Amino acid sequence: MERRVFLAILLSFAVLFGYQAFFAPQPIEPPPRGAPAQMPQSAPAPAPAATVPEPEPAPGPDAPQPLVADTEARDIVVDTETVRAVFNTRGAVLTSWKLKAYLGADGQPLDLVPAELPASEARPFSIITGDAAVDRRLAAALFKPSAESLTVAGPDAAPLEFEYRDASGLVARKQFLFNAGGYPYAMQVSAAIERDGAKPPFQFAFGPSLGTGYNTGGSNYYYPPAAIYSDGSDVERLDAGDITAQPRYQGAFRWAGVSDHYFLVAVLGQGQPIAVTFTPLMSPVPGGAPDAMRTFVSWSADAAPDVPVNVFYGPKDFDLLKAVDGSLVRAIDFGIFAWLIVPLLTALKWVHGYVGNWGWSIIVLTLLINAAMAPLRHKSLVSMRKMQKLQPEIKALQKRYEKYKMTDPERQKMNTEMMALYRERGVNPASGCLPMLLTMPVLFAFYSMLSVAIELRGAPWIGWIVDLSDHDPLYITPLLMGGTMFWQQYITPTTADPVQQKMMLLMPAVFMVMFLWAPSGLVLYWLFSNLWAIGQQMVTNRFVEPVPAGPSQPPAVRRVKRKGGKQ
Repeated sequence: MERRVFLAILLSFAVLFGYQAFFAPQPIEPPPRGAPAQMPQSAPAPAPAATVPEPEPAPGPDAPQPLVADTEARDIVVDTETVRAVFNTRGAVLTSWKLKAYLGADGQPLDLVPAELPASEARPFSIITGDAAVDRRLAAALFKPSAESLTVAGPDAAPLEFEYRDASGLVARKQFLFNAGGYPYAMQVSAAIERDGAKPPFQFAFGPSLGTGYNTGGSNYYYPPAAIYSDGSDVERLDAGDITAQPRYQGAFRWAGVSDHYFLVAVLGQGQPIAVTFTPLMSPVPGGAPDAMRTFVSWSADAAPDVPVNVFYGPKDFDLLKAVDGSLVRAIDFGIFAWLIVPLLTALKWVHGYVGNWGWSIIVLTLLINAAMAPLRHKSLVSMRKMQKLQPEIKALQKRYEKYKMTDPERQKMNTEMMALYRERGVNPASGCLPMLLTMPVLFAFYSMLSVAIELRGAPWIGWIVDLSDHDPLYITPLLMGGTMFWQQYITPTTADPVQQKMMLLMPAVFMVMFLWAPSGLVLYWLFSNLWAIGQQMVTNRFVEPVPAGPSQPPAVRRVKRKGGKQ
């Protein structure tokens, strides 16, 4: 029984870490050279989503004279409580979207707009009409802003507007309303292009998304940017092969956009159909090695003149996403244990509200979980002690039937007699391993939660543990975890033979190696679970009455002797 439990646990961890290695989202590869992603003929769009024509550096002598425009290209800064946004009047595009509460590897607010992009790549909220000449003029146009800067203190702040007109009759307008609906990181954007009195449809190009495009923290738990959309009941995550084969997706989606490990940029349907076009993109890492590449998904969304488009541009914080749109929480990839992770995360955030430190919150929640499982663990320990008392009789039964082959019907009688013996002594052989198996879903749920919950991104505990979502840089907690696991294994009652006992003592070493690169928060959970189990085992050994021994000569032994004629 104990050998099967050991193998089950070992295989469970092999599956867990195998999933991370082989089935977690992989970096998006670029399409083959000379074969750019093409839009299906059945769903034409104004223009490819990935790029816009390079803007002309200055109007030529035959260019239409601007009538309403800015005098020079300059930045317009928008400050909200959560974001510092920068727009440039050339093209009225977003050039920076820094999240004040989330820091990058350089210790500065993280910018979700990729830096150092080629001039041919679209910046967020570029306008694509499908007419190359018009698109070039719009990209080069100096839009006149409605304010030199803007400070947004609440949802009722005035919008930021941009306008451009020239002598050819081309008119372009954009309007940005921040903290839309009272939610941080939410915007409401509208635009219109007029030519000869007509307002053609267009696309908002968001360009390469999202963030840095590569793993800056060194953690193994990193998901690169990927295309994503949801109809409200399910979510689809698209890899490079998917969006190369089919760049365009449209339908009654609740939202669609690009998601990476911790952040999301998406347009919200608000009851209207959504049409988006994706293109995989690889770009060199600024200042990195020649072969160091960063991964993006360049994309655009269809828009109609003067029809507001709601955009979320921020962290995948569970409570925030749920408030903006309940289905947005599906952007967080909790995996198959989402049913357990959501209440676990809710409980952890509740504890954190009182404790104020995520590391101590994990420890407190761990102790609460183990306290809830204490009666079951107590029953397990008592059952294992009973099993120890039965070992002489069990071995006698095994000795009696060892001469029969496994396929012999006589061998089946051994199982029948053994189960009768268990019933007679009130022992359940499965109860000894049940608590250990019940802890596995909680362990996996902690693993997934700590890997993707942004609440724990960069959250320190004490001293050298500066990020609970990353591994212990000094490997102290995994070593302590392995030591406590060995201690627990050593003092736990066992019915295994000496060979199996040695196998079981190898398990702490195997687990310790597995946990060396696991998130520190996960190691804390397992470490303090071990400490609780050790304490409970010591209390059980001290205060629980020993199980009375059976007859001085077990019945099974007497039966063997009678059969041999020696009694």
